[in-house]
Amino acid sequence: MMHKHGGDIYQYPNFIDFSANINLLGVPPNVLNQAKSAMDGILHYPQPGCERLRKAISEMEQVDMEQIICGNGAAELIFSLALAEKPKKALLFAPTFHEYEQALKTVGCEICWEYLEPGQGFRLLEHNLRKITPEVDMVFLCNPNNPTGILTEAGMLKRLLERCRQAGALLAVDECFLDFVSQEQGQQPQTIPASCSVKKYLKEYPNLFIIKAFTKTFGMPGLRLGYGFCGDEARLDRIREATQPWNVSVPAQEAGIAAAREEDFLRRTRQAVSEEKAYLRNRLPDDLIQIYGHAANFIFFRSKAGLAQDLKQYGILIRDCSNFRGLEEGWYRIAVRTRRENELLVKALKKIEKK
Repeated sequence: MMHKHGGDIYQYPNFIDFSANINLLGVPPNVLNQAKSAMDGILHYPQPGCERLRKAISEMEQVDMEQIICGNGAAELIFSLALAEKPKKALLFAPTFHEYEQALKTVGCEICWEYLEPGQGFRLLEHNLRKITPEVDMVFLCNPNNPTGILTEAGMLKRLLERCRQAGALLAVDECFLDFVSQEQGQQPQTIPASCSVKKYLKEYPNLFIIKAFTKTFGMPGLRLGYGFCGDEARLDRIREATQPWNVSVPAQEAGIAAAREEDFLRRTRQAVSEEKAYLRNRLPDDLIQIYGHAANFIFFRSKAGLAQDLKQYGILIRDCSNFRGLEEGWYRIAVRTRRENELLVKALKKIEKK
C-alpha cells in the first residue's frame, strides 16, 4: 500500500479539511488568473529548463539562477535526487516525511533511522548526529519538520552541515514549510525564514541540496511545482539527467512566475497563520490535547485514540499520524485554517471532550 497522506477530499467530499497543510488564504488571485490564462499555451511544449521560472525564483529567493532546478512538485525533486546520487546508505530522522524513505528505497538504499524523542520535544540534538559516519552517503532533514512542527535552529543546522561535510555525506534540507514560520508576538513576522534557511551556505557547502515548493505556500498542490537549490553544478547536471523531460507544465511555470512576485501575499500569510494559530492554541481543550510542535502552519499534538474518527462525525478531517515511523496511535496533526473553520473544530473537540 502507498503511504497514506492527508487531504483525502475525494473520499470525504464537503468535509472541512484540516489534514493537509495548505495556505489558509488559498491561491493568490493573480496566480490563479495566470494559470488559467496559460491554458492557451498548452498546445506548445513547456520551456526546457524553466529558464523564465528560475529567473523569477532567483529574484524571490535571492539565490543565483544557476543554482536552481525546478520540478513537478517537491516530491519529484526528492526522487530525482535519489536517482541521480544512488546512495548506498542514508540517514533519516524519524518521524518525518515518508517520501524520503520511499525515494531512497527505489534505488536500493540502506536506510539508517535515528528516532527523535517525545521526551525531548522531538528536537534534533547533538547526540542525534552520531550516526553521520563516513559510511553514510545522504542525510535528509525536514525543517520545520513534518509532522512534528519542530524548527531546527541555525546553530544546529550549521553543526549538521559540518558533520555531513566531514563524513562526505550529501545533506538534503526540505524547507517547504519554512515560509510559514514567524516570530512570536512582538517580533517581525518576516525575520525567521531568512535566519533559519540554509540557502546562505550554498557556496560554502557543495554537499547541500535544498528542497522547496509552491505547493503549500501558495495553495496550489494540485498544480505540482517545486524547486531546489544546490551550489554543486555537476550534481545539478546529474539531477537534470535523472529527471524526465517536460516535467513542469506550461500552466505550472506561469503560475510559479506570478507567485514569485507575491511578496505581500507571503507577509499576509505569515500574519494570518500567526493569528489563527494563536487562536487555536488558546482554545484547544487542554484535557484532550497536548501540543508538541507548531512552528509552521500546522499543530502537532497527542490526544486520545480514535480522535480522527470521532471528528469525522462532525464533518472534519484531521491527520492521523500513527503511520509515521516513530509514532503510534494517538498522535495527530491539524492545519491552521480560517477563523470560521477553526471555530468549528474547537466546538467539535469540546463536544468530544465532554463525552
